[in-house]
Amino acid sequence: MNKTLFAKELRANLFVSGTIAAVLALYIGMIISMFDPELGESLDAMMQSMPEVFAAFGMSTQTTTLIDFMLNYLYGFLLTAFVLVLVLIMANKLMVRHLDRGSMAYLLATPTSRVRIAGTMIGVVATVLTALAVLVTAFEMGFAEALFPGELDFEALAWVNAGLLALWLAMAASCFLSACLFSNAAAALWTGGGLWILFFLMQMVSQVDDDFEFLENINPLTLFDYYGLAASDASAIGGAVVLAMSAVALFAAAVAVFTRRDLSV
Repeated sequence: MNKTLFAKELRANLFVSGTIAAVLALYIGMIISMFDPELGESLDAMMQSMPEVFAAFGMSTQTTTLIDFMLNYLYGFLLTAFVLVLVLIMANKLMVRHLDRGSMAYLLATPTSRVRIAGTMIGVVATVLTALAVLVTAFEMGFAEALFPGELDFEALAWVNAGLLALWLAMAASCFLSACLFSNAAAALWTGGGLWILFFLMQMVSQVDDDFEFLENINPLTLFDYYGLAASDASAIGGAVVLAMSAVALFAAAVAVFTRRDLSV
């Protein structure tokens, strides 16, 4: 890893990362503040009146505890799909834009090898996403303790967010590999990102219509079983491990592709 390049690219991604973190903090605070028995009954009534809408966004489970409430309203869509926006922005800033504008030539002109360049970019992605996972956990714990002291199961939350980070890294690795594979900027950015958008759409359809449940069997999002992780279920933990291993494999493939690619710069 090149420390100078790492620091430069990390600073370049701080603003967008901070913006995403601030938006997530806002939503986390709003959702946790809604954990109220009376409001919960109102939400359940809305759920019964519009079951397809709630199911599409993974919010169809009736909840009685704070951790279940958070899982239902935060992890079904917000903390998974929303972070894909950050992943795509980072993939563009770290790899696609450098290759498309020819600025990669300046990096290749230095004594730094291609492996170190690609490894440094991956290090930035992993650092940002890990820091975001830590911040999300801190926001959740902080709001929960401030509003409902003693109600949140911290151990369950830790398991869930470890799996969430594994999912984020898998998404990032797919987008990074896409950025290294294609010379066309649009294809480089949207092949990986579009694939995950398709996975989210497949998940929404399978949750709404029982006839499409088979889509869950070919969707990597199914590996992120947040309710299972909260219960320390072995199969759910195994799914998170598979996501983490997939992220490592895809990042390694991205480095291999980048080192062999004819960049023509």
